[in-house]
Amino acid sequence: MIFLTRAGTAVAAALTAIACVGAAPGAAPAPYPSAPGARPALTDPRPCPGQTDVTCADLTVPLDRTGAVPGTLKLRTAVFGTADAPRGTLLFLTGGPGQPGVPYVQRIRERLPEALAQYRLVMIDQRGTGDAAVDCPELQREVGSSDTVAPTPGAVTACAEHLGVKRNFYTTADTVADLEDLRRALGVGSWTLDGVSYGTFTAGQYALNHPHRVRKLVLDSVVPLDGAGVLYEDSLGHSAQVLRTACREQGCRFDPARDLATVVRRDGNGVGVFNLLVIASIIDPKLDNPRFGILGAIHASASGDRARLDGLVAGFSAPSDEPPAEFSSGLHAATLCADSRWPWGDAAVPVEGRERTLNRAVRRIRPATVWPFERETTGAQGIPQTCLPWPASRPNQAAPGHTLTMPVLILAGDRDLSTPVRWARDLAAVTPRAELVVLAGAGHSTQSRSDGGARAAEKFLLR
Repeated sequence: MIFLTRAGTAVAAALTAIACVGAAPGAAPAPYPSAPGARPALTDPRPCPGQTDVTCADLTVPLDRTGAVPGTLKLRTAVFGTADAPRGTLLFLTGGPGQPGVPYVQRIRERLPEALAQYRLVMIDQRGTGDAAVDCPELQREVGSSDTVAPTPGAVTACAEHLGVKRNFYTTADTVADLEDLRRALGVGSWTLDGVSYGTFTAGQYALNHPHRVRKLVLDSVVPLDGAGVLYEDSLGHSAQVLRTACREQGCRFDPARDLATVVRRDGNGVGVFNLLVIASIIDPKLDNPRFGILGAIHASASGDRARLDGLVAGFSAPSDEPPAEFSSGLHAATLCADSRWPWGDAAVPVEGRERTLNRAVRRIRPATVWPFERETTGAQGIPQTCLPWPASRPNQAAPGHTLTMPVLILAGDRDLSTPVRWARDLAAVTPRAELVVLAGAGHSTQSRSDGGARAAEKFLLR
């Protein structure tokens, strides 16, 4: 559930594999207090690398805001524009969890130029990302930035052991407290937040904790406010519509959803095929890129010629080469396992017994809900398989509120399989001042990858 993905490495790996086989203070308290003492400060201001008109600086925050575990974290920030910008400050939050923010300043400037003529843009490397990223080498090699590729239990436990007690302090609630320190350091009474993918969860949690500090929210590719659907039932089921819509647009004369159902039941490769489609919904949302030929590959495999689809699955599941500074798989695991609602309960539940509970939950899923996939795919994909062996840890602290009260723009691509459009519709239905824009033909991260998404965001921000 990330903002900008491993598209480049996935494409390269896939093509190689194919070749080989063919205002006022808020009423609600923060979940954790801001840093004690004097107002937080941004230190060591300097030009950001390659962007002399962008100022980088550091925000130092406590590792553990209760003080029980000593230590601090230095978070890199970037600011573009002036404090007297006509419409105030815009904090843009990237996704993952695991992505830094500062490297994407130029990308956001290119995508939202009219808005940033009137806002000051602020971005931050959230705790555990960027130059100070959590580094778990084995997990990084196995899964890179993928949500759906399943790691080995050994890689997961090695990461948790490497972090030790520190693994308890990478929850979204910790990040929300960091963002409140950032606001105070900037000296602004309120600001506008724009989040993409996991960034929507962070932005939403901040807004629930500090509603009077948030003027507007843009939530692009929505993760539900109460946490992601960790078994991905909605995404698995939505794939049939995505496949059939693409087939109709391309005039193909077969049913790719039925073909996919045939393939995954015959070959037992549901997780790999799902991972392929999730990445495709980001880099090839209409499934019409001839370099991949995904619809044709599925149809050919169902007819007995497995080579091309097997090559695509292998390529898109291959280990990626992002360093932790570009995407931290260790931070991804620590945050996801702390934040999410699991069939076995929260992150504090002992490891023993989790798998039995997960298997019972999988068996309760109606097969029609996830068709053309099998329900076993829900428990075998990377999100639950990462957190099954993750040691019992401090759970994320829930926000005190449940409803976003400020103006909210919700953006969704109708082909998105990472954060399916149903999640956006569900949030819009319970948000009083929400405006929902569903972009036809778009996938994940609409502001970055869809001109319609970027223009909708700018229109809302400048209203």
